[in-house]
Amino acid sequence: MIDNLPTGSQTILMAEVLVDGCRVSYWVDGPERAPALLLSNSIGSTAGLWDQQVERFSASFRVIRYDTRGHGRSETRPGEYALDQLGRDALAVLDGVGVWRAHFCGISLGGITGLWLGVQAPERIGRLIAANTAARIGTAALWTERMRTVRSEGMRAIGEATMARWFSVSFRERNPTIVERFRSMLAGVSAQGYAGCCAALRDADVRDALGRIRAQTLVIAGAHDVATSVEDATFISDRVTKARLVTLDAAHLSNVEQPEAFNSAVLAFLAEGHPR
Repeated sequence: MIDNLPTGSQTILMAEVLVDGCRVSYWVDGPERAPALLLSNSIGSTAGLWDQQVERFSASFRVIRYDTRGHGRSETRPGEYALDQLGRDALAVLDGVGVWRAHFCGISLGGITGLWLGVQAPERIGRLIAANTAARIGTAALWTERMRTVRSEGMRAIGEATMARWFSVSFRERNPTIVERFRSMLAGVSAQGYAGCCAALRDADVRDALGRIRAQTLVIAGAHDVATSVEDATFISDRVTKARLVTLDAAHLSNVEQPEAFNSAVLAFLAEGHPR
């Protein structure tokens, strides 16, 4: 089923694609003939993570957002997920839109998904933006404990700690309404789906494969990010041949905390590949 919902001068295409029996929902904004840009959300968020990017990005790009499986409107399948499964989901979304090659921008879980694509599907990826991510995020013990918590106590049990990781102290003090919106977003995610993605992060490790990425790559770090540090970002940028690093004054969700700086960095980087 496809719904076209007019919003001002934009038309949003909402649709879904079936991947290995799982329905993945996506949205498309912007000119049909423009270069495509695929956006991939962090664990615990939805495509709504990109609300402060869509209008500006879709002025120049065909922006495709999707809910990672187990999140938002996408289906939650039982069991544990794997990074290659999430990568195939992203490719299936492109296939559903009818796009062979797209630029890619992902945050956290979305960022390591982008790194996987850069290694495993280089022909499908133009320029790559890996934001607030790492080639190995956290530890197996961390993700195993997180899975246990949400399965036994529900998503609200991790709300406070997650907000403390997602946003800096000063941002949380200045923007309580935004923080509450994201707390509600997290609470609305399926515990089963979140745990499934925790399993993907528990097992995901692309450190030894980074040298195989040939895409022009922008790595974005948050100076106050305790989940994926500047050191994690530097590790990526040092090993990807055509990578550069930008550090923003933000915690984990740098696109929310510093939207103007994030948008400007991404658009300037993408413009290099599409000179006017």
